[in-house]
Amino acid sequence: MATDNPPATAEPADPAVTLKGATRKGDRIFLGLSRGSGITLLAIMAAIAVFLTWRAALAIQADEANFLTAFEWDANATPPRFGIAVLAFGTVVSSLIAMIVAVPVAVGIALFISHYAPRKLATPLGYVIDLLAAVPSIVYGLWGALFLVPHLSGLYEWLDDYFGWSGILTYEGGAARSLFTAGILLAIMILPIVTNVSREVFRQAPKMHEEAALALGATRWEVIRMSVLPFGRSGVISASMLGLGRALGETMAVATVLSPSFLIHASLLQPGGGTFAQNIAAGFKEAGATGRDALIASGLVLFVITLLVNGAARLIIARRKEYSGANA
Repeated sequence: MATDNPPATAEPADPAVTLKGATRKGDRIFLGLSRGSGITLLAIMAAIAVFLTWRAALAIQADEANFLTAFEWDANATPPRFGIAVLAFGTVVSSLIAMIVAVPVAVGIALFISHYAPRKLATPLGYVIDLLAAVPSIVYGLWGALFLVPHLSGLYEWLDDYFGWSGILTYEGGAARSLFTAGILLAIMILPIVTNVSREVFRQAPKMHEEAALALGATRWEVIRMSVLPFGRSGVISASMLGLGRALGETMAVATVLSPSFLIHASLLQPGGGTFAQNIAAGFKEAGATGRDALIASGLVLFVITLLVNGAARLIIARRKEYSGANA
């Protein structure tokens, strides 16, 4: 004779589980800490923006020149006259040169380490790249001033011989303390950042895709072109933006190799020019009250440029979600 099954008894409730959303106490604590960290970061960014805007407004009100278009910087004069045209041009041009030189080389090194080099070579080469990222900026600057600048004259003459007709690469002699030199030094400095991030992204490419392509008879380059590069495209963009952020704000290295002047030359090989960070570092010590506000105003412009660059990178990555690792 069958017996009725005893009624199931309810499991005792976990004291760490609450009725509200059935979340554990530890989860609530972690959620609160995470949310608080995000809010704190936004508050810090807002405080920086408010401070820079307030001090910049004081400087612009006292400026007797056009802040955006003037080719001079005499913020300690009476009345003060200063503008950021030369600084904006030098910052953008030197950073673009650095990106043009560094990104292709960094991607090539990352592909070599992740897909071509044997392990015995890839491991120490990766360590060397990591060490380059830890070198202080002033060391790069000293190396650039004492070694790079004296040895770039031959390259400048070669560029003038073959591309001087363009007017952009005309060289008239003298020390190679130009925006082009600053861009090359910045390229060397951002190379480890772009390489390391790109290398890790390429290593996460789905192995099944690579093996399937090899099984179908694809060459190593075809596998990289069809599987690895599309997968890592958003990661390379992110790595490039990280490098660009450092290039835009680099101070001591640029100040060491650049011969500053408030002139914009048609040729990138002519000495002179300046950047926001270099001008702030060079002029802050001797600046008066209005001079400091003027430097802070230029820092606000650099702050806005950096935000725009990062925002543009996020838009590019968002439009290419099909290449993100989450969808692989």
